[in-house]
Amino acid sequence: AVRRRACDVSLAVAPRLLAAVLRALDDADILVTEAACVALGEGGGGKRVTAALSRTATEHPDPLCHEAAVAALGALGDGGGLPAILRATTDKPAVRRRAVLALAPFQGPEVDAALERARSDRDWQVRQAAEDLSAG
Repeated sequence: AVRRRACDVSLAVAPRLLAAVLRALDDADILVTEAACVALGEGGGGKRVTAALSRTATEHPDPLCHEAAVAALGALGDGGGLPAILRATTDKPAVRRRAVLALAPFQGPEVDAALERARSDRDWQVRQAAEDLSAG
C-alpha cells in the first residue's frame, strides 16, 4: 500500500522521482505497477517513459498492468506508444476496450484499421468504444 501511494504522489510532488516510478513498473505487486502506470500517464512523458510503458503494455504478465499502461500511453499521446496500443487491440476484452479509447489522440491508416476491426469485436463494449470514438 505504501509503494502504491508513493507512486500516486511522487511525480506530482517531486518530478525528480521519475526513475523510482519507472522502477515501480517492475514491482512484484501488480497494484504498484498499475499505480506507476497511472502516475506516468499523468506526469508527462518523454521517450524513456513511453518506452517503459510500451514494454509494460506488451510484456507484463498481468492484463491489469497491460490495461493501465495502455491507458497511460493514450493519455500521453506520444506516437512512440502507438505500436503498443495497436497491439493491445488484440488482447483481452478489458485491455481491448482501453486500447480503443487510447487511440483517441492518434490518426492514420493503422488507427483507422484498428477502429474498423474493433467495430466488429465480439465484446459489445469494445464495439461501442470504437463507435463512440469514430463518431467523435
